[in-house]
Amino acid sequence: MRVLLMSYGSRGDVEPLAGLAVQLRALGAEVRVCAPPDEEFAALLAGVGVPLVPFGQSVRALVTGATPASPPDPFRIAAELVAAHFDTVAAAAEGCDVLVATGLMPAGVRSVAEKLGIRYVYACFHPFELPSPHYLPSPRPGRPFPPEVTDNRVLWDLDAEKVNALYGEALNTHRASIGLPPVDNVRDHVFTDQPWMAADPVLGPWQELTDLDLVQTGAWILPDERPLPEELEAFLDAGTPPVYVGFGSMPMRAPKDAAQVAIEAIRAHGRRVLVSRGWADLTLIDDRDDCFAVGEVNHQALFRRVAAVVHHGGAGTTTTAARAGAPQVVVPQFVDQPYWAGRVAELGIGAAHDGPTPTFESLSAALRTALTPETRTRASAVAGTIRTDGTTVAAKLLLGAVSQERPPMTA
Repeated sequence: MRVLLMSYGSRGDVEPLAGLAVQLRALGAEVRVCAPPDEEFAALLAGVGVPLVPFGQSVRALVTGATPASPPDPFRIAAELVAAHFDTVAAAAEGCDVLVATGLMPAGVRSVAEKLGIRYVYACFHPFELPSPHYLPSPRPGRPFPPEVTDNRVLWDLDAEKVNALYGEALNTHRASIGLPPVDNVRDHVFTDQPWMAADPVLGPWQELTDLDLVQTGAWILPDERPLPEELEAFLDAGTPPVYVGFGSMPMRAPKDAAQVAIEAIRAHGRRVLVSRGWADLTLIDDRDDCFAVGEVNHQALFRRVAAVVHHGGAGTTTTAARAGAPQVVVPQFVDQPYWAGRVAELGIGAAHDGPTPTFESLSAALRTALTPETRTRASAVAGTIRTDGTTVAAKLLLGAVSQERPPMTA
């Protein structure tokens, strides 16, 4: 069986596909991945021997503003992505039996599967893009929602209109060119009536969050066996466990200030500091030997050796820290991240920072909670409940090796 996995997004959107690809291949499938052309994604997939078919522009350049150009035009980007779905993704899907789509609104991918007569699955890593009366839609490019509208259902209807405005014309033009009828509701067409959610059921129980018929597989985790760099090992061995701080693919507001606040707050607790550069390009503030900066490393190994993890609350980082039994401080930026921050606090495995911009006082208070022995004990206990079979569940469902009954919702 041949499977195409596709996503347009940051590392948190691409790495889970690498994990699923490895498991699919272990079960005998041929797999390729369509993803943005960023060098780190190419290296990630090459490291596990999965072919990459690049499409779209660099996500890192788009997110960080590294490309010198006018501000991104969401309508142009949407049209270009739809065109790439019908061109690059469609070509990659030739001869495949299944097409799995995730990441930024894969508006044209279901149409490609429809034309080719192959199975289509939409997967997400959190439910907060899915329509629900239980929470507000995430902001999308374009005009904000009218402040006088407070009914969640009405706001989700407006959200569907926004998605149509962004993607509808391009999608239906391409559909017409291959003999397919127009789509009235792009968002719901993409999500289908039965989307999949690749998130851990202990960290992310969804039953009260959406009325859709969601299939929860567990998180798609790519096992990482890479050794830590020698210099990092030396730093870890030279003293007490440090506090890690990193914000992944978030560009962060005023990253120099964020690094200074974090380092000073962690030092005030008598802890050493490990700074992850990430897409915000965080840097050290001085040359004291209690701080060390790292690039892209094996978080699965590293988080088992730190006192706490301060991060943005991406689904992948939250899951990795939880599996490692590391106390967390989540400084959420947008979309699903406030939810993961809340879950960390509810489970007693860390603290949720109030808002996206930490101050010395606010981060110090959150660290005070995360660094208690009680939080460490609770984080260690919860670590044993985090499922590690999400890619196995998903792969078997895709390959038809198990019944179509729901996978278990609890660990």
